[in-house]
Amino acid sequence: MFFLYNIFIFLFVLGIRVASLVNEKAKLWVNGRKGILGKIEEVLAGNHDKKKIVWFHCASLGEFEQGRPVMEAFRETMPDHRIFLTFFSPSGYEIRKNYPGADHVFYLPADTVRMAAKFIKVLSPDIAFFIKYEYWYNYLAVLKQRGIPTYMVSAIFRPTQPFFRWYGSWFRKQLNNLTWFFVQDEDSETLLRKIGIQQVSVSGDTRFDRVSAIAMQKKPVEGIEEFCKDSLVILTGSTWPEDEKILLPFILENKVKFKFIITPHEVHKERVDLLMSRLGPGGLRFSQENETNIREARILVIDSIGILASLYRYAFISFVGGGFGVGIHNILEPAAFGVPVIFGPNYKRFREARDLICEGGAYSIKSEEDFRTAFGRITDIPGERDRASGICSAYVTSHKGATAHILKHFHG
Repeated sequence: MFFLYNIFIFLFVLGIRVASLVNEKAKLWVNGRKGILGKIEEVLAGNHDKKKIVWFHCASLGEFEQGRPVMEAFRETMPDHRIFLTFFSPSGYEIRKNYPGADHVFYLPADTVRMAAKFIKVLSPDIAFFIKYEYWYNYLAVLKQRGIPTYMVSAIFRPTQPFFRWYGSWFRKQLNNLTWFFVQDEDSETLLRKIGIQQVSVSGDTRFDRVSAIAMQKKPVEGIEEFCKDSLVILTGSTWPEDEKILLPFILENKVKFKFIITPHEVHKERVDLLMSRLGPGGLRFSQENETNIREARILVIDSIGILASLYRYAFISFVGGGFGVGIHNILEPAAFGVPVIFGPNYKRFREARDLICEGGAYSIKSEEDFRTAFGRITDIPGERDRASGICSAYVTSHKGATAHILKHFHG
């Protein structure tokens, strides 16, 4: 299996290099890793104060937000460490490459035997954190061999994963390379203990800490204040075309009572152009707003990345995308602001979605008719919106504390 894994990595990298000839994201992936070891050696050569190095690795932007509370708490409580942050995906690196909470931000080189050994030798971290899902066999093996403590933060496990299947012995070996697992729930802890992994504790999900911090900041977003002024705003977050098939007929016919903010999951030009063409003259790109058109607009399309979490503070009702595809995106962001949330049918893998549906703060839909029914319930039944809002806020508040649990592990 080890041989097959390395063949897979080789073919994956080869495929990305071929794709980079025509695909911009693949091009960023390749170019961002050119000469990377030399660049790391250069920045580390300036480490004259000889601070210890803590390495955080995130797959992409979502995992970054999940690991961010731990990074920031680590910075505050253990200032004798330099924080080194890596990303696998361009969608994470390109947005957070200037993140001030880390001393250095880089792409993670491909997980080949040779590169993993060289990277760890050059970086020589004193401690490593991987966020949620990142199980790169060669990196984890080298960290184990060099005796570097390695932790998995906000991990979550399900019986369907290879670790727990009849063919999963090789995959289980990866888990033994980690020093400790901070898992989100008791089910994950039980699964790990059943296969002999005892270095585990239930910390909860650090996303609750992160979304709570965002909600407490109440940071205004320039341009949005004027758009939302004296209006009830329906905000759609991280939507895909499948979500918009459900939403756009409703949005286009409601021309008086509500305003709408649409935040597509992808904001490249072709995607936004297509969405704008479907909206017609009522739509405005956020990048083109000015003092005049922002007041007159009824539908605002967010064609930039990184501000969605702060926008939910303006919402009366939210719709979170992804539920008509691979799975819903982050519903904790609107919930932290006490905003009732609607989403598509593919939510079963997400505990917070199941919980909020059960408690009455969220609504799952399968069709345009379902959406209209859920929307009508929230807006037309007296007290329903306030009831759902209170449930969402209380749910997020009651699940905070994962970061404190993790830091306690290091401070005793």
